[in-house]
Amino acid sequence: MISNRPYMIRAMYDWIVDNGWTPHFQVDADYPSVQVPQQFVHEGVIVLNAHPEAVFGLLMDNDGFSFKARFQGVEEAVFFPPEAVLAVFARENGQGMPFPPEPYPNEADEPEENTSKLAAVESEPEESKEKESKKTAATKSKAKNKKPSLSVVK
Repeated sequence: MISNRPYMIRAMYDWIVDNGWTPHFQVDADYPSVQVPQQFVHEGVIVLNAHPEAVFGLLMDNDGFSFKARFQGVEEAVFFPPEAVLAVFARENGQGMPFPPEPYPNEADEPEENTSKLAAVESEPEESKEKESKKTAATKSKAKNKKPSLSVVK
């Protein structure tokens, strides 16, 4: 399924521009494939003014956002995937939408350390199997006599 994140980002951008405000992207500059001027990154984050008059060649696709902008008078190409966007907001009043940080692609592919692993189980002696089946039968007969009820599971 296609992520709704790029659609939401474009919608917020359009809404901000339609209201005459200045759209800004807050971007995780450490996210893979992000291309931003590193000298303006602060604590791994960069805030980019994306007003139509401040950028050239704005392209907002499902796979990434790109444009050219001037940073201290020097034109630079900018690219970032939608997963790197942490927020879209208006400079004038802060209205917009935050987005939860996305795991980096290599982190999403790696299994967690707490993940259970399969292991071989040794066969039980016949006596244990018989005892277990008697316990199961007794539990089932008790369950038949008990009224159903709901319980809250958290």
